[in-house]
Amino acid sequence: MACSRAMVAIVGLVIAGLLFPAASSSMRPDQLITMTTDGQYHSTHPVVTIADGLTADYHDVSCPDLRGIVRTAVVEALQGDITIAADLLRMFFHDCFPQGCDASILLLGTPWSEMRMPPNLSLDKRRKVAFLMEDIRAKVHKACGPTVSCADIMALATHDAVVASGGKPYHVPLGRLDSSQPAPRRFVEQLPPPTFSIDQLIGAFSSRSLDEKDLVVLSGAHTIGKARCATFSDRFTSADSGDFVRRLQDNCTTDVNRRQDLDVTTPEKFDNKYYINLKEGKGVLTSDVQLLLNESTRAYVNDFADNEWWFWNQFGTSMSKMGMLQGPQGNVGRIRRHCY
Repeated sequence: MACSRAMVAIVGLVIAGLLFPAASSSMRPDQLITMTTDGQYHSTHPVVTIADGLTADYHDVSCPDLRGIVRTAVVEALQGDITIAADLLRMFFHDCFPQGCDASILLLGTPWSEMRMPPNLSLDKRRKVAFLMEDIRAKVHKACGPTVSCADIMALATHDAVVASGGKPYHVPLGRLDSSQPAPRRFVEQLPPPTFSIDQLIGAFSSRSLDEKDLVVLSGAHTIGKARCATFSDRFTSADSGDFVRRLQDNCTTDVNRRQDLDVTTPEKFDNKYYINLKEGKGVLTSDVQLLLNESTRAYVNDFADNEWWFWNQFGTSMSKMGMLQGPQGNVGRIRRHCY
């Protein structure tokens, strides 16, 4: 096994040296996901599937200090700004959802950068996160050579941000390659917005090989972080808005760009209070409260509200699953010499 991983590392060095570009998109028409004007997803095949061949010990021989280097850098960054954890977690989701976890979201230097597209403009610290990923990459490559992709570094950094915020460790599959270009706009625009209904959310996640439990579990990432008032202002005109929504509206009256904690109880701690808040009518985003309008997703909300350990367990499972998403070309690309 050690010899096998050593051979993988050598091949990785060759790939990095050649710096061959990722294969261009060659999707068949029957593989495309389209969203119609009613906001529903229609497809015969998911554009994103679960990858094979990723393993937690992929870099153990080629870069034995990898996890320590990443962990130290993330902890130091969070000591300076704890809010980076939430944006790092969101950026990982926004990277994986369009065409798999390939670090394409970090590519800043092009007019068609994913960062410039509307679904990602709400990532307040997107550039700070990108710079952090590049700083970690430089340290990793200095220690091990160009054997680790930015995509793997981002996956590990996200895990460490969750743990540093109070969450529990989970399995992180490794061995990804980096994309050499941003994801196409049509894929990025399929990121589910916070105004989606429960049926639209289920359809969006299903198109990425993620089920209803994954939807509810990954929504639990809203236990940390903030949202701009403009992202949930649609709730202010709802006929069934209660005292909590009126309090949100009062908080947002003077500035639609004002930021609101998504977890109004423990906004900087990774715990299950998000689900408890939902049951108490204190969900912030439309997409949050929609989880209560479906029998299956509501049952998961109740389960996670009642059992924090179960939430942590399932969050790790869903994060590992999402971390293995890949685009239609498979796990192809390169190990980038710079992350952005």
